[in-house]
Amino acid sequence: MSHFETEAIRISASKSNHKEHSAPLYLSSSFTFDSAEEARQLFAEEIEGNIYSRYANPNSSDLIQKVCAAEGTDDGIATASGMAAMFGSIASLLKQGDHILASRSLFGSTHQLLTRVFPKWGITSTYGDIADTANWEKLVKPNTKMLFIETPSNPGLEIINLEWVGKFAEAHNLILVVDNCFATPYLQQPAKWGAHIVTHSATKYIDGQGRVLGGLILGKHDLIKEVQFFTRHTGPSISPFNAWILSKSMETLAVRMDRHCGNALKVAEYFEGNKEIESVKYPFLPSHPKYELAKKQMSQGGGIITLTLKGGIQRAQRFIDALQMISITANLGDSRSIITHPASTTHSKLSEEERANVGITDGLVRLSVGLEHHEDIILDVERALDSSK
Repeated sequence: MSHFETEAIRISASKSNHKEHSAPLYLSSSFTFDSAEEARQLFAEEIEGNIYSRYANPNSSDLIQKVCAAEGTDDGIATASGMAAMFGSIASLLKQGDHILASRSLFGSTHQLLTRVFPKWGITSTYGDIADTANWEKLVKPNTKMLFIETPSNPGLEIINLEWVGKFAEAHNLILVVDNCFATPYLQQPAKWGAHIVTHSATKYIDGQGRVLGGLILGKHDLIKEVQFFTRHTGPSISPFNAWILSKSMETLAVRMDRHCGNALKVAEYFEGNKEIESVKYPFLPSHPKYELAKKQMSQGGGIITLTLKGGIQRAQRFIDALQMISITANLGDSRSIITHPASTTHSKLSEEERANVGITDGLVRLSVGLEHHEDIILDVERALDSSK
């Protein structure tokens, strides 16, 4: 098998003896052993098998196998949430005294990890501006061990050159971690460009219907071995039910993302130049500053667009409140279209200066374009723009 859609549907690591066509759900906290010797061998990692669902479960193994095939990575770990994946990908691979170089444009909770959580344990970080990559050489310190980036970024949709950043990490012997949540493995595979670790909030597009939480840490065997040790003994394990849901969702990721991307492009094109909007940002709009780069490393532009409304926060809030169909919630990647005001919600803990550094203004709203008919999405946005004047 070689095609994304076929592998996402046909790969399965959780077959029983009952000849089921769909992967069963394994709601078991532990697994039995045929003998004391088998138990010893499993704990000694001399043979493969299931021990305890905090370690692994057939449903989480099924999910990991599918996503690794999609991303082109060796192995992985499924976690209870996206932020558990972000935390685990860093905490498992670094120690006190280490330094992280990160792109400035990061999700708000990831920013909190780097600036408030890890410094308590002696792990520091420095932000680099992706618009000034020539300066990154000066930001690498003798104790820099990791390079952490998002592309496209949340919510500013900034695009980082994965080929450049892969070579930069290799030249400085850094572990390159790429948060691939916005793109999904269907649109972009950072491992092809040199990423050692790829992370996801599977809560978003991989689930795709706003049902369950989950996270993924994927990468090279030697690094994932360290991640496995950390996560097994600290316990951010995914539930079998959530893993089963996410594995089933992988089967429809391709067709869903095609619709998300098609809708998002139509919505972005329709509102670009609207007199009530200062700017529309979408990776596959020619007006995006990294349009050519986005086309090089992504197969489509994703399902997120940002609209910066004239009139600041007051206008943005009136606009959001005037929407009739689009949901107001902090999630994204749902089958239903979602609106968020990052400055007052997901990125509200950042200072005004920090928000400005990542392109979040008071008038910016993040629109997660769903699977509804694009004309209905456009109508709802247009109607809210008119009534919020």
